[in-house]
Amino acid sequence: MPLHAPTPARPAPVRAALALLTALAAVVALLGTTGAAPARAADGDLPVPYGFIPAALLAGVPPDQNPPGANDWNCRPSAAHPRPVVLVHGIVGNRATNWPTYAPLLKNNGYCVFSLTYGQYYPFPLNQFGGLGDIRASAQELKVFVDRVLTATGASEVDLVGHSEGTVMPGYYLKFLGGAAVVKRHVSIAPLWKGTDTLGGATLARLGQPFGLSAPVLGLIGAGAPSVPQLLAGSEYFAELRSGGSPFVPGVEYTNIVTKYDGVVTPYTSGIEDGATNITIQDLCPTDFSDHLQIVSDPVTARVVLNALDPANAQPVRCRVVLPLVGGLLG
Repeated sequence: MPLHAPTPARPAPVRAALALLTALAAVVALLGTTGAAPARAADGDLPVPYGFIPAALLAGVPPDQNPPGANDWNCRPSAAHPRPVVLVHGIVGNRATNWPTYAPLLKNNGYCVFSLTYGQYYPFPLNQFGGLGDIRASAQELKVFVDRVLTATGASEVDLVGHSEGTVMPGYYLKFLGGAAVVKRHVSIAPLWKGTDTLGGATLARLGQPFGLSAPVLGLIGAGAPSVPQLLAGSEYFAELRSGGSPFVPGVEYTNIVTKYDGVVTPYTSGIEDGATNITIQDLCPTDFSDHLQIVSDPVTARVVLNALDPANAQPVRCRVVLPLVGGLLG
């Protein structure tokens, strides 16, 4: 087509869709220069974004990359922070998209930081969505990764920071695969120790049980991803994880951080469990409206995590306005 030829008129629905995409792009761009802007703790530090959706989208391009600050296999732990931190993503996340905030934040604070992608159930490019495979197999992947971190760094223990599925999958590693011997602290963001009833999946399976429909319902739910029915309340996975009355093991320090506005872990109180330090973000900051995703880029939660990892040097939590998905408007 000649360069000067007129562009064919687009159908009205296409024009509307393009207008919507343009508007969304403008919002993301605005957030990228305001509330979700990368913050620097000091000269030379890595940028730390505090808006999940803009940061996660950028982190996924190109695929298979490490989040800034993570997976430096030459890193050696300091005396101040002798344990490397292993970041464990949630369902459909990966090592980069789930941790655009925590990888640089922890690196800036002097930690050796490592992050894996586990549970890759589909070939490329769908393998960028992790956490879909059988949870027990994923726990074995975590074991192999932690062993590699210990060997590379010379450390004798690690701390874990997990999100969503990345809280209860490590629970299996700690309880059944020997992880408790090499993990000091397990900090869980939006955990689901009692499972979830997302979209009524657990309720549907329970209602079908008297009619022999529970197994077919769970099979249908798990047809595209084995981990999905395993994460439901009442699943055989949680029956095993909670055997003996608790999902926890002695010797590991557990911290659970939940948000009342979690629409994925339902109810959000599934993440509150005896034997752990349990923190509801809104008890610290009523103007924090972080949802299941934004909580892993929330500046309020970030301070709680830093305090949990290093309680001897804990600092006050500064409250601010935080919106779902996109973060804060006040920096």
